[in-house]
Amino acid sequence: MTTEKIHFTKEKETMLMTLSGRAIQSQWEHPILRDPWAEEAMRHIDYDMSKTLKGVSSWGMWKKIGPTIIATRAATFDLLTTCYLADHPDATVLHVGCGMDSRVFRVDPPASVQWFDVDYPDVIDLRRQLFPERDGDAYHLIGAPLEDLRWLDEVPRDRPGLLIAEGVLHYLSELEVKALLNAVVAHFPSGQLIFDICNPFIVKRAGSNVGGTGATYKWGLDDPQDIKRLEPKLELIKEFRPSELVAFSRFPLWLRALFRAMEVNPTLRRMERMVVYRY
Repeated sequence: MTTEKIHFTKEKETMLMTLSGRAIQSQWEHPILRDPWAEEAMRHIDYDMSKTLKGVSSWGMWKKIGPTIIATRAATFDLLTTCYLADHPDATVLHVGCGMDSRVFRVDPPASVQWFDVDYPDVIDLRRQLFPERDGDAYHLIGAPLEDLRWLDEVPRDRPGLLIAEGVLHYLSELEVKALLNAVVAHFPSGQLIFDICNPFIVKRAGSNVGGTGATYKWGLDDPQDIKRLEPKLELIKEFRPSELVAFSRFPLWLRALFRAMEVNPTLRRMERMVVYRY
């Protein structure tokens, strides 16, 4: 396998930022999230993170806290996924906007689980090149734009469904988010959704050039109960505060103090967080 020149832009490029972050921290002596698949993938990708985060201060800050935050978020998604599959070993998993996330390998679901990784066709092509195949017929790759919901036709309807969307829904419009939620809830007899969201303040103020990639945030949510405006059948299970995430104790002391101070204010607490719904 040769090193690949990567020319993804905007939303697609952000997946290389998170891949790089997971690979960096996975090589620490005591990683938050062991991810040898990310490490191996980055060995074959010619992508310089420092050129994306232009400026010495931006790059220096990212190196200090970026991998920690990325790994903490991913580890929390992994834990929630594992817990759901322990209770629903016959579930179907929709990992939408999967990018170059090796979650299916880290979680290693039993053969009884049907797992679908969904992303743009060129992203799925890159996954096929860089990630190993999984034995059996329970793992599926679908190359399609997320908003083109015809990809759901390939997914069985007769099982509980788990939707995982890490760092994805921000980039969809509200109409696209609504269409996705409506389609998923209608597709399965029951299920759960795990995703992260930011509030409208972040969408307006900080979401126009994410990580220097040119990607734009389009959708945010303040009160998580407002999701019912988009899909009335969704019931909030949990809204995670930063201090409730896996390995929060590994954050630098100053960052922990900052997040705890922010948690006192509802607007600041909800700048960006994870939520879990069921239907």
